[in-house]
Amino acid sequence: MKKIDGGVTAPLGFSAMGVRAEIKTGNPDKKDMAMIYSNAPCVAAGTFTTNQVKAAPVKWDQNVIYHSQTVHAVVCNSGVANACTGQMGMEYCEKMAEATADVLNIKKEEVLVASTGVIGAQLPMDKIINGIGMLAPTLDAGLEGGHMAAQAIMTTDTVPKEIAYEFELDGKVCRIGGMCKGSGMIHPNMCTMLGFITTDVSISKDLLYQALSTDIQDTFNMISVDGDTSTNDTVLLLANGLAGNATITEKDEKYNQFVEALHQVNVFLSKKIAGDGEGATALFEVKVIGAESREQAVTLAKSVVTSSLTKAAIYGHDANWGRILCAMGYSTAKFDPDKVDIYFESRVGKLKIVENGMATAYSEEEATRILSEDEVTAIADVKMGPYEATAWGCDLTHEYVSINADYRS
Repeated sequence: MKKIDGGVTAPLGFSAMGVRAEIKTGNPDKKDMAMIYSNAPCVAAGTFTTNQVKAAPVKWDQNVIYHSQTVHAVVCNSGVANACTGQMGMEYCEKMAEATADVLNIKKEEVLVASTGVIGAQLPMDKIINGIGMLAPTLDAGLEGGHMAAQAIMTTDTVPKEIAYEFELDGKVCRIGGMCKGSGMIHPNMCTMLGFITTDVSISKDLLYQALSTDIQDTFNMISVDGDTSTNDTVLLLANGLAGNATITEKDEKYNQFVEALHQVNVFLSKKIAGDGEGATALFEVKVIGAESREQAVTLAKSVVTSSLTKAAIYGHDANWGRILCAMGYSTAKFDPDKVDIYFESRVGKLKIVENGMATAYSEEEATRILSEDEVTAIADVKMGPYEATAWGCDLTHEYVSINADYRS
């Protein structure tokens, strides 16, 4: 498996585009609508927010994923979330799907829709319909089409997020690519993010769903920026089978190869979201090792990565390890604090700061140097067993408050 250029248009048969439909006010150069299209029918899988308040597009997509045998397209807008919009919001989802189906000559039941942005506002359907009309004739199967789409789904993101990999199954070259958006209202159990993943692998719908829903637990569900779980969280995975491999219908070695490729895409996108948290200056990674179960490791890692005090310490490049041990202690996971070792690590070095629950004679200057990088890892060894888990987040800065104090304006 190797990383290649591109994103959602890297697999065969997929094209995409992003345009400005003037849904967003302010920056006249900011794109706000995207479309992904496969010229062959796809089996599709999706995972969605656990928030009880689900946006209209989440409900639409759940229905399509569960009841349609094939999917051809995804259409997405940014700027307005179409959440808490009642029956009209659902009708607007249907109109988005109908308009997309008309211009692509497919069925509305083969169209997935997504929205992100401000909660409570109704979609400006005249602009949405116009945007769909602009997108369809400009769909591009090259790198530029995918990149333009990745730009168009951004809200408070500072950079587009996309990745692609290539691997072989049955002697056939297969590709998988993805793009996502997410910067704030990010918390484990999905986050305020939209993720779109495409592949030309031939795989059954059931196994596609199992692959996605299982891997989500170790990737997108292990990131947190601010502890808020959104109304619109959606990850969609489309597979059109154009690579020509024998269809994957059982959990064999070929399935495992596909899952590993999907995992690499999901890890990359998850880390990009966490590192691009609103106002963030650093990606904060937390590894818990030596756990007696995966559940224990996950609970401990999530507790540390979501600790506001720890996140603030990371922003200040302060090796305040007491905050890490404290966050582990209130996590509900049982462990012996007197056996815990803690390390800080970045590209410039690794430093053991706690041994058996007590501070080592570490250098504060060296700790600050390690914590001053833009990617920082805290490692906690609880010395209880062979299990481990990794969570991703970011530091907590003054800029986070500034961004969210005037988000609607």
